[in-house]
Amino acid sequence: MDLENIIEDQGETFDHPLNNAFGSLNDICYELSSLQDLACRGSWRSIIDKVARARTQSLLSKPHEHLIYLTYNTIALAKLRRFAEAVTELDTLENGIDDVTYRYENYPQHYPSRYGSMAPFSLRWLYAELPSRTGSRQETLDRFYTLLHFVREKIKPKNDKYSSGLADDIWRKREGLVINSIISHHLSHKEFGVCLDLIKDLVSRDSSPVGRAVLISKLGYIQMQLGDLEGAKASFGIVEGIVTEEKGETELKNLVNRNKALMFMVGKDYVSAVREYQECIDRDDSDVVAINNKALCLMYLRDLSDSIKVLESALERVPTAALNETFVVNLCSMYELAYVNHSDIKKTLSNWIARVAPDDFDTSCTRV
Repeated sequence: MDLENIIEDQGETFDHPLNNAFGSLNDICYELSSLQDLACRGSWRSIIDKVARARTQSLLSKPHEHLIYLTYNTIALAKLRRFAEAVTELDTLENGIDDVTYRYENYPQHYPSRYGSMAPFSLRWLYAELPSRTGSRQETLDRFYTLLHFVREKIKPKNDKYSSGLADDIWRKREGLVINSIISHHLSHKEFGVCLDLIKDLVSRDSSPVGRAVLISKLGYIQMQLGDLEGAKASFGIVEGIVTEEKGETELKNLVNRNKALMFMVGKDYVSAVREYQECIDRDDSDVVAINNKALCLMYLRDLSDSIKVLESALERVPTAALNETFVVNLCSMYELAYVNHSDIKKTLSNWIARVAPDDFDTSCTRV
């Protein structure tokens, strides 16, 4: 979990929450390091228990600590797909996130010389996202566009005398996160025109070669969904040119190979696609996208034995990276196609997942 988004700016007079007088995470908030460790391990139920205990025993002494614990609790509930409870948790905020109650200047005894909102950015993102999980898609879109306006107001021009490089970089990352969230919601309803406009706007704002390569690849993916294969091919060509010119690292080189493989898959040239994905895996054996898609291509080539081996090997080799629901669904589908006793095999897989998976893993994906 990104602490930059859990902890707000700790007052507008500071460039970054970790650049001030705090010596450790626990100096920022009561037992914050423990919350962060539990989140990184996917122990969401333990987080809920820890928050409840801290509240019951009155262990939180400052207003911003209550907000940070509320944020972790809401994230944990959302991760466990308890969306109605997560919304109820957010509803405990009096008059919304931007109420004066949650501003530093209202508590000079706790926060001398600080002003501005103490609401964590993650909490703002959850406030926008959660309505869609309870059937209110339009409310989510409205809130995300409001959040986008809020974020852009925080980004100062690079030549502004008040511009702070680190803080502005953080806000630009948040801008990308919010726009990508908006794009995801529009894509889910096949509103491709809006998505194209948003991606092109992001590309025009991002001057970094790496950022442009990633964004133009996303543009190509949307073009593919529109059926504009020539447009997608042109976009992927631009990405390859950027990576070649910049002598990109493994991650960017793999991006180029995955883009090529997608074009081969659309053309049903699965042999060539497997070759491209194998290049990715040779560079980085934890590239889960390449591993998963290589296995799918082998399945389409009717080589179920090898496709199963590819996925099983990844689960054994890099379980933290490979253990996701899509990966497991594909493996179970291959078991069902390949074996008469697939129920027993899936049961074994399910038992292993129960031992190693984080709390939010959806075990129903094994279809046992």
